[in-house]
Amino acid sequence: MDQVKVIEIKKSVFADNEQDAENLRKELKSKGVYLLNLMSAPGSGKTTTLVKTLNHIKDKVRVAVMEADIDSDVDAVRIKLATGVPTIQLHTGGMCHLDAEMTRQGLDNVTLKDINLVILENVGNLVCPAEFDTGAVRNAMILSVPEGDDKPLKYPLMFTVCDLVLINKTDVMPYFDFDLERCKQNILMRNPKATIIPISAKTGEGIDAFADWLLNEVQNWKL
Repeated sequence: MDQVKVIEIKKSVFADNEQDAENLRKELKSKGVYLLNLMSAPGSGKTTTLVKTLNHIKDKVRVAVMEADIDSDVDAVRIKLATGVPTIQLHTGGMCHLDAEMTRQGLDNVTLKDINLVILENVGNLVCPAEFDTGAVRNAMILSVPEGDDKPLKYPLMFTVCDLVLINKTDVMPYFDFDLERCKQNILMRNPKATIIPISAKTGEGIDAFADWLLNEVQNWKL
């Protein structure tokens, strides 16, 4: 009986995407455009954090936002109205993540000659987005206090691939069984090089620190 041929599709797909992502990074570098990939679970406060941060930095850097969702344009409309920053909505057609080619398609609709920084708000998910390189210079993620300080232990890849972790909703920490120091230890166990910034998108706590980190990143990318 003939053997069935097995094709390792997953490996091939990831390898192709990694090459596409590296090519995209080089193109953006040549144009002086910094791309940040922002990830998190649904409801962590990505959009609220972006609104607060964009209003801190929009007069200091030319910035645009790409909002990725399976459907709707709720977040894109909200950011545009609250900040005035150029914003486009990306529909993934049911996909739970963006890859490099999908990111490129979005960037094709941004006037990059007028932009220094593009922030990509990825689909809300702690699993799939971490597996795909989007071509971003840095990966960042938001972990909210109500999610629990054990999430770095349960979703290791997300915390491993992220250069920056924002711990959001610190204003409600007294009402949850959340240990900030234990959370930091769990993050650093997965990624010793991760930068960790506690924030509250509601009160504004820590937003200036995130804004400073972002502006410094963009400046160094241009050098």
